[in-house]
Amino acid sequence: QVELVESGGGSVQAGGSLTLSCAASGSIFDTNNMTWYRQASGKQRELVARITKGYDTDYADAVKGRFSISRNNAKNKNRMYLQMNSLKPDDTAVYYCNADIITFGNYQQKNYWGEGILVTVSS
Repeated sequence: QVELVESGGGSVQAGGSLTLSCAASGSIFDTNNMTWYRQASGKQRELVARITKGYDTDYADAVKGRFSISRNNAKNKNRMYLQMNSLKPDDTAVYYCNADIITFGNYQQKNYWGEGILVTVSS
């Protein structure tokens, strides 16, 4: 019923920039918190940045000042972005889109995940 699809990943040299996008589609009535997570090889998944429906944001200490999260709340848009600047090799990970979504029908909120997209930063 709901699908989250990430795009914009790839390979970049240290110091470079990338912008990730997450598109939510399906029978969506409303979208609340939207979050980017990442998981590096051999490590646990960690929160990168979160944005509320009211555009309040929160960032992991490791990315503060370098990454910027934003979203488009317009009807039928349901998109989230992550602008990543001054990338470091330690930012190499699979990045996941996550969202709290209320669907038409039962109007209950559930948490959804995208499949993830790889970001590789070379030194």
